[in-house]
Amino acid sequence: MAENYIKHKYDPILPKKDEWPVVKLSKSRKDFIKRVAEASKRSVLQITGDNIDLLKEELETTLYREKLRIKQNPWDVDPDDEKDFWRKVKSSLVQISADTNTTKTQKKKKYLEILDDITMRYSEEIASNFIHSHYKVTRRIVTFGFARLLNAARVKGFRSIFSNQYTLQDKIQIVGETDQIRELASKGTIVMVPTHFSNLDSILIGWVISVLGLPPFIYGAGLNLFNIGIFAYFMNALGAYKVDRRKKNLLYLETLKTYSSEAIQAGVHSLFFPGGTRSRSGMIEKKLKLGLLSTAVEAQRANYQKTKNEMGGKVFIVPVTINYHFVLEAPSLIQEYLSMTGQERYYKERDEFSTSYKISKFLVKFFTKGSDISVTIGKAMDVMGNYVDNAGNSFDRHGRKINTRDYFISNGIVTVDTQREEEYTHHLGRRIVEEFHLNNRVFSSHLVAFTAFQMIKRGNKKLDLYNLLRLPEEDIFIVYVEFKEACQRVLDKIFDLEAEGRLQVAPHLRQDIDSIISHGLDNVGMYHAKRPLIKNKNGNIETQDLSVLYFYHNRLIGYDLEKLF
Repeated sequence: MAENYIKHKYDPILPKKDEWPVVKLSKSRKDFIKRVAEASKRSVLQITGDNIDLLKEELETTLYREKLRIKQNPWDVDPDDEKDFWRKVKSSLVQISADTNTTKTQKKKKYLEILDDITMRYSEEIASNFIHSHYKVTRRIVTFGFARLLNAARVKGFRSIFSNQYTLQDKIQIVGETDQIRELASKGTIVMVPTHFSNLDSILIGWVISVLGLPPFIYGAGLNLFNIGIFAYFMNALGAYKVDRRKKNLLYLETLKTYSSEAIQAGVHSLFFPGGTRSRSGMIEKKLKLGLLSTAVEAQRANYQKTKNEMGGKVFIVPVTINYHFVLEAPSLIQEYLSMTGQERYYKERDEFSTSYKISKFLVKFFTKGSDISVTIGKAMDVMGNYVDNAGNSFDRHGRKINTRDYFISNGIVTVDTQREEEYTHHLGRRIVEEFHLNNRVFSSHLVAFTAFQMIKRGNKKLDLYNLLRLPEEDIFIVYVEFKEACQRVLDKIFDLEAEGRLQVAPHLRQDIDSIISHGLDNVGMYHAKRPLIKNKNGNIETQDLSVLYFYHNRLIGYDLEKLF
């Protein structure tokens, strides 16, 4: 069966860069940062109820946590003046407390000045530094470099480097609602929310956005990635704003949320990974981090406050499910997951993307193999989780057209209601998780990994997960005939689920079962030193790394396929 995916690059919907929302934002970067800092300050004061003692407590907590972070977990990417800044904050707080002649009003004024300094610093630290010329260069590097590697891999001989026989669209398959997202990007603001499995996801999604002819999106990228030279360049060029996950204090989190909300209100298309970080278990995200997601709801309400028009500044949520046959970081990710859930000592993250050399080496490996990636663009929703049509109109689950603006109205006007918006955010989070599973595209590697692990589990019923994973790999094997029969049983159920619209199936699963198994074994965890699944010389199935097999198996959790064993 022919692959049903985008095989061409779309024309840009906004050909002139001056029309791009992110360019307009970058031109007014200083003013935007000030706006974010001011709005963050208002948000903190609202949370503390304008209570001077609570404000003081938050400032002291922020200082304490920042000093601890600088001492215990410093990064190369941290600003050089970190210690000096927080030393000044400490000095100011000590001085205010020591001065017994200061009135409460004067103290409040000084605390507000400190709050001003911190929110401004955080805003500048978070802010993206989009430069159009860098964006163009990066886009060319990614497209040309990846395509050359791909052709070198598949077209033999020296001339392969200059061949255009294969395109990236053959390698990275973009499927789903591609026309809809283009339509809606010119009618409102897109908030794209993908699944997250690898550090490659950011560059991959950036390339997809370019292929679809969409203007650049801004997105939050972990500050740790800016430690790596090649990633730092790409992140800055592609419009990334920085997210420092070490910082858990109220002031930082409110500034980060405010940055996202203000950017969406400004009409800048945004991307964030709602899982918050890469999936450690290999499962599709079940619980989302709602902080940044809430900013889409907040921005929608704010836009409705500015206009009476339902389409004025409408925000569209677009779930995206990324499918890999392998994840380079799988061994370290699953170890972290198991150490956390098993309540053993926490493993420090070992990042396979720790140097530019390792990234380059990985990319060469990736493009010299026949393994594919798919990116599924889901149906767009409004911030209430209702599907929208290509014109941007919302429809409830019964297919009735509705006005999203009505959800934010009290006594005839659009009002701020924090509790109400919190409930909307929780509902939106649940809807995105549902869409992730509906848009999941099952690969042969998922099928063989799931089936093999379930068979091993069934053969050791008395063992819990952690004891099961301690079994010596050399003692584990599955007779091929039994494995083939089980794979067919799982595949039949997967096709039933596809018919019900509960997931999607890659076309390579429409072959005979032996070919599917062979394809799955060739692709699952193909770059790991220890392969999660292999066929031994007797033709039976073995594993060289049961934990990594568990990681790939987890991709099909959430569909009740376990009941087949």
